Amino acid sequence: MAFDSEHQFRAGRYVKQLQGYRAFIPAPLPPEPPVGMADAMWQVLSRADRALGRLDGMTETLPNPDLFVAMYVRKEAVLSSQIEGTQASLIDVLEFEANAADAGRAADVEEVVNYIAAMNHGLRRLETLPVSLRLIREIHRILLTGVRGGDRTPGEFRSSQNWIGADGSTIANARFVPPPPSDMKAALDNLENFIHADVLMPALIRLGLVHGQFETIHPFLDGNGRVGRLLVTFLLCESGILQRPLLYLSHYFKVNRSEYYDRLQAIRDKGDWEGWLRFFLEGIAEVAKEATDTARAILNLREEHRELVTRRFGRAAGNALRLLEHLYQQPIVTVHLAGSLTGLSFARANDLVAEFEQAGILSEITGRRRNRRFGYSSYLDILNEGDAVAESRLDEIRPPT
Repeated sequence: MAFDSEHQFRAGRYVKQLQGYRAFIPAPLPPEPPVGMADAMWQVLSRADRALGRLDGMTETLPNPDLFVAMYVRKEAVLSSQIEGTQASLIDVLEFEANAADAGRAADVEEVVNYIAAMNHGLRRLETLPVSLRLIREIHRILLTGVRGGDRTPGEFRSSQNWIGADGSTIANARFVPPPPSDMKAALDNLENFIHADVLMPALIRLGLVHGQFETIHPFLDGNGRVGRLLVTFLLCESGILQRPLLYLSHYFKVNRSEYYDRLQAIRDKGDWEGWLRFFLEGIAEVAKEATDTARAILNLREEHRELVTRRFGRAAGNALRLLEHLYQQPIVTVHLAGSLTGLSFARANDLVAEFEQAGILSEITGRRRNRRFGYSSYLDILNEGDAVAESRLDEIRPPT
């Protein structure tokens, strides 16, 4: 699509401020001229819709989809936080939750734990509160309280100018300067109205417009990227496109980070909403397919290991199956935890865990003789596929070949 002067300012304008810098003042949504729905746009929209439908249907086949959701929320929290520079892995988070965290990773893990809490809070609030500026402030407060950025007014929209650029950049040489606070407030009000406006538009197109506009407004001093990615999940669930929160774009945005930023910037500089939307929809189609494949792989793994446990333990398989089911919720366990789950004595729980080790289900991950922890490595392999940060940690718990 060729972009002429009519399109250049459809997303907004750069306005010189009294201090000498230029800030971007976004135009209200929906864009004018309207989003061009050429053949290429319809094709990628159709792929994204079909992929989401398959994902929604696939999760219904899982024996306990809520456990799958809980693990996927953790995975998204890890990936979204990695975009902001944390080095915590899913295994770090699981160990932290099991009160077995490495103190050297505590700060990064706390950020991920806050993200999980913000996600869960937002999903609960959707039962009584629509996606709104109030909800956005609530999840931002949870996201930043007590961690890096906690001194940057958690839960409050900014009252000063911010900017986006490389480390050490100033507002004079920033890559992008969002609207000043007075214009920001008007843009946020328009965004909230657009989210719930009765506009004849495909739901995923509206969702892409909302995410792009939120990142352009950049209403917080810190945490805008994470809140913007959370918004995608909340809107998918609120609109009924997904029954469960299983579509997370953080990995796609991380792998395609340069294009992600370039596409957002092209909206501001050229009014190229179409280029951004095609990129966004491609991400939805790709990530939905990956999530469907992950759900299928987990279902196959569960069936394989249930059969293995039943065959290995025979009539005494009850406690073993109980432990196996728990591993899909918490894939890092101790002998004490195995005992509390099954009601077995420490000695018998230790024998059960040892049998799981011999069967190749669990692997000891500490290398110690006391206070040992065991990981369900094959399950974690599935969840962490494609996450380079997790690979070094997974190497610690994979059973020897």
